[in-house]
Amino acid sequence: MDGKGRWIDNIFIERLWRSVKYDYVYLHPAADGLELYQGLKEYFRYYNYDLRHQGIGRKLPAELY
Repeated sequence: MDGKGRWIDNIFIERLWRSVKYDYVYLHPAADGLELYQGLKEYFRYYNYDLRHQGIGRKLPAELY
């Protein structure tokens, strides 16, 4: 991350983690690590296979890739 313009590489992952936090973590506080793991696993399945994304023309990420 030390080259000119390298900050832009971080935008995509920061946006993903913002979505994860606001759509899942803050709404479903976990009692322990296992519950959090299982919940995040289910959230990412939803995120990739059920949620249509505006940035890619309302397609599913699983369809696109």
